[in-house]
Amino acid sequence: MQSLIISIMGKDKPGLVDTLAKCIYKHKGNWQGSSFAHMAGMFTGFVEVHVPADENEKLVDALNAISDLSVQSVAVNTSTNSLTNQLTVDVMGNDKAGIVQELTSVLNQFNLNILNFSSRCESAPNWGSLIFKANAVIAVPEGFDDDALQDALESLSNDLVVDIQAKQ
Repeated sequence: MQSLIISIMGKDKPGLVDTLAKCIYKHKGNWQGSSFAHMAGMFTGFVEVHVPADENEKLVDALNAISDLSVQSVAVNTSTNSLTNQLTVDVMGNDKAGIVQELTSVLNQFNLNILNFSSRCESAPNWGSLIFKANAVIAVPEGFDDDALQDALESLSNDLVVDIQAKQ
């Protein structure tokens, strides 16, 4: 079996995921995992699929033929992650330009790998501004100092609330 990572983007409309799922199923693909989102009227996401080697090229051609959908795929070798310890990092604070760059810079300073990252801004009616919220799952080495990471993230801004927990 060949592992494919497929990314999609198109104008949001009902049936996009079903069209993708039917195409993958038709080519004997096994849907391993996915993440999708609706942003600014567009539907975007990615899927990991395992497909027999003799169906790989046919599946890629069929995916590229789906109308009104931009599709990219990359064949990858599956590997196991040597950093099995994971932390969940939740961050909340006043929104400002550059906040994601500041957060990711701190994670990079600790040489941490981001496995999953999501963020959004929400209205804060009591303050008349936007509240930034982010959630990250990161891989950390054995014996990693969570407190040092928390201190570094909280030092970015006096209004930043950071919660770090071991991922179960």
